[in-house]
Amino acid sequence: MASIAEKFKLAASEDPLRKFRDEFVVPTFRQMKAGAVAPELADEPCTYLCGNSLGLLPKRAKKLIEEELEVWATRAVEGHFDHPLGRNWMHIADLVHPHFAHIVGAKEAEVACMGTLTANLHLMLNTFYKPTADRYKILCEAKAFPSDEYAMATQVSARGLNPGDTIIALSPRPDEHLLRTEDILNTIEREGSSIALVLFSGIQFYTGQWFAMKEITAAAKAQGCMCGWDLAHAVGNVPLSLHDWGVDFAVWCTYKYLNSGPGGIGGLFVHEKWADLPVREAGWWGHDPATRFDMPPVFKAIRGAQGFQQSNPSVLAVVSLLGALDVLADAGGLPVVRARSELLTGYLDALLHQSPFHAPPARAFAAAEEVGFTIITPEHAAARGAQLSLVFLPTGRGVMQRVQAGLEARGVVGDARKPDVIRLAPAPLYNTFEDVERAVKVLDEVLAEVAKDGVPAQA
Repeated sequence: MASIAEKFKLAASEDPLRKFRDEFVVPTFRQMKAGAVAPELADEPCTYLCGNSLGLLPKRAKKLIEEELEVWATRAVEGHFDHPLGRNWMHIADLVHPHFAHIVGAKEAEVACMGTLTANLHLMLNTFYKPTADRYKILCEAKAFPSDEYAMATQVSARGLNPGDTIIALSPRPDEHLLRTEDILNTIEREGSSIALVLFSGIQFYTGQWFAMKEITAAAKAQGCMCGWDLAHAVGNVPLSLHDWGVDFAVWCTYKYLNSGPGGIGGLFVHEKWADLPVREAGWWGHDPATRFDMPPVFKAIRGAQGFQQSNPSVLAVVSLLGALDVLADAGGLPVVRARSELLTGYLDALLHQSPFHAPPARAFAAAEEVGFTIITPEHAAARGAQLSLVFLPTGRGVMQRVQAGLEARGVVGDARKPDVIRLAPAPLYNTFEDVERAVKVLDEVLAEVAKDGVPAQA
């Protein structure tokens, strides 16, 4: 009788996206310093399940970067207007905008390839967070990514308000890992008249929970609140319809599931209903391109999101992203890639549930002594992306750190988050079902070693 896990696994002949792995450079065990791997396997690809933190290098991105370096060397400043490959630097970001529009569900004028996530978030907060005496609060999830927390707190403080009184940070219920949608919606209904801005992560970085973006946005708008989203872990991972959902603004990075490279250029979305909002922090790249190089003294914004551009973007960063986006487009775009992602993560989830070390989520709140793990990410595909977050047990006893070291020594690359979580994320453009199988097999081996050696007593 076939196991539950086997229903997720595609045979190679039924897996047309499998070939796109060859579009990426996968580090070897040797390169990742996996010292516990047999020497004869040292130059084989490692098991990389960390695309939720940094995507792998697309070969096309490397090629485009090398081409631009050559253009810089041979054409210098003339590359802005007379590029030998037709990618004039003056308009380089415009090549990305159609891709962004498809990925986030927007019109091209609603998206901009620019800046970095937190810088773009500050721009959006300066534009959309307009507290009044009666409506001044910000609603967000507790333990949001720290950069978002810092941005919100400093924006609130800059307006003379106290973050502790102004920011409503929702936590899960006692002995639960995830925020219930009903609790978010009920808070919006109850506090809506005092909330100026609802600002959540599309996918929560620690738990992997994909929030009910459509429903939360609708509830916020019904109460007269602005609604924005940090899409760092959602863009390129799950389907989005920002325009149709009526989202006011969104920001994202591109180095996770969009594979643009470390510190890659960011993106933002501004709904077309706000296309004529005044730009409060203007820069010359947001000026009408028809007269940008005439250097007029008065700023004339591009209508829509691209009017928020400030400086000319890094060409190398943009073409690195462009190479990665071309791969995604050739694979059929996000809907096709998402279907494979659901199977890969479903397979990982099912195999982890078969592990002798798997425990139910409630165990993370108990005083149990057995070594193991539980999965705190939602079990349904509609409420998660590629990532699964594993809490290692017993919590607070150093188990996660020992497991992470064991995985690294064996060439399984995950992403540790203190105090007790390791995130594993099969990326559908380059991971395989065999990667998933090996990751779970190695995890069981490492946990068996930890259990045999024992865990220090509770202090």
